[in-house]
Amino acid sequence: MPIENHSLLNEFPEYKEQIHDLKIHDNHFRRLFDEYHFLTNEIENIEKEIVLASTMEEEEFKKRRLHLKDTLHDMLRKAKAAEETA
Repeated sequence: MPIENHSLLNEFPEYKEQIHDLKIHDNHFRRLFDEYHFLTNEIENIEKEIVLASTMEEEEFKKRRLHLKDTLHDMLRKAKAAEETA
């Protein structure tokens, strides 16, 4: 099974500027961003069999990452909308 690139910039290239700005100016976004990338790295290591984990643990990591991705996307969407109305 090929491992896809799940970096936030790859997932949401249209929000490149907002990702950069929020990482610098919003501590909450930065914390969620860091957690998202930590989970992505852990999942990739599990898929490459570098780290051993049960299927249940892997699925839990993927669910947490998906929840973070949804939260981050919402924050990015709102930031872009705020910029467009300013």
